[in-house]
Amino acid sequence: MRSLQVSGLSHLRSRWACFALVVGPGLVVMLADTDAGSIITAAQSGAQWGYRLLLLQLVLIPILFVVQELTVRLGIVSGKGHGELIRDHFGRRWAWISVGTLVLACVGALLSELSGVAGVGLIFGVPAWLTMTVVVCGLTLMAYTGSYLSVERIAMGIGAFELVFLLVAWKAQPQTTAMISGALSIPSREPKYLYLVAANIGAVIMPWMVFYQQSAVVEKKLTTADLAAARWDTALGAVVTQVIMACVLIAAAATLGNAGSHAALDTVQQIAQAITPFLGETTGKLLFGLGMIGAALVATIVVTLTAARTLGEVLGVKHSLEHAPREAPWFYGIYTVSLVASGLFVASGVNLISLSVGVQVMNALLLPIVLGFLYLLARRLPLPHRLSGGYAVIVLLTITLTAGFGVYAALAGIGG
Repeated sequence: MRSLQVSGLSHLRSRWACFALVVGPGLVVMLADTDAGSIITAAQSGAQWGYRLLLLQLVLIPILFVVQELTVRLGIVSGKGHGELIRDHFGRRWAWISVGTLVLACVGALLSELSGVAGVGLIFGVPAWLTMTVVVCGLTLMAYTGSYLSVERIAMGIGAFELVFLLVAWKAQPQTTAMISGALSIPSREPKYLYLVAANIGAVIMPWMVFYQQSAVVEKKLTTADLAAARWDTALGAVVTQVIMACVLIAAAATLGNAGSHAALDTVQQIAQAITPFLGETTGKLLFGLGMIGAALVATIVVTLTAARTLGEVLGVKHSLEHAPREAPWFYGIYTVSLVASGLFVASGVNLISLSVGVQVMNALLLPIVLGFLYLLARRLPLPHRLSGGYAVIVLLTITLTAGFGVYAALAGIGG
């Protein structure tokens, strides 16, 4: 009996050890998913509509997993990045169309992330130009001197600061009955509400997430033996990112939303003041700053690497952190130029809030292209990993409804 128990414990430890080796791509991309723009969108949602967008955060968990699981499957089975796979199956023209949507999303995301970091700096009296100088130099040094695994560990460490929003939500002391009744009250005919619905959908399913995670599992050299663990990595990340989104929304709803003011929040400073009064000014600023910086920096890392990798894939040049800068000049050049150009733009001054929410709405409008290619590629995988049967129908319905509703909500909100 004792030998069986020892064997069982050994097997359990072995499984956890395997998971520990595989975990990373899913968790990093999901922490990046709760980026500065997403936090701003969640805060706006809670401030303007109370808990009425809370249920949407929970509904998006399985949808997010379904989408990102396909990227894991594609990357592990094919051994190729998303842009490269589109080029091989549909030709260079379609690859560039897909990359065009990615570049749009990446540019918008980078400006949003760096604006979020600059906003936190302003809370503590640090000018935007100085914040951007430190961030751009630091992230450039990280990429030029690190490997994929070191960058992944840095990203997870930075992203872990987002967990402070759980404390923020708990300290807000939301009323359970108010949360439930608010979540079930859906003003589906209100254009402003639909605009934020689209923004929340776009904040959760972003084009660069698909490209990043597929390239990451390839660069990490995961095999089909790692597929189950990689799915758990993705599922864990999907839950974590949406819990963080829900916490930010709850904190804003518990303060501004319940007051019925439906006030818009125009700066990062206003968001910090709105959702952290119950923590005290100093503690509130510190916790909000840590959470926002963690969210923005991990997303900046992911977005910049995604743009550099995917353009490298389509151009057919080396595009990995495992190559030295002299071996992959295009990859490191795109990475550096993206960071420097975005940093300069943000340092010059930009409307953070309208930009961030608008970027999420743009992501929703791009969903049909991104999810369409994802589905078609998964249908072309070799057996037994090909997307087929009843699950293929479920996936098709899920991405069709998600993309369709995202576009409808965005157009209705813009039109309104």
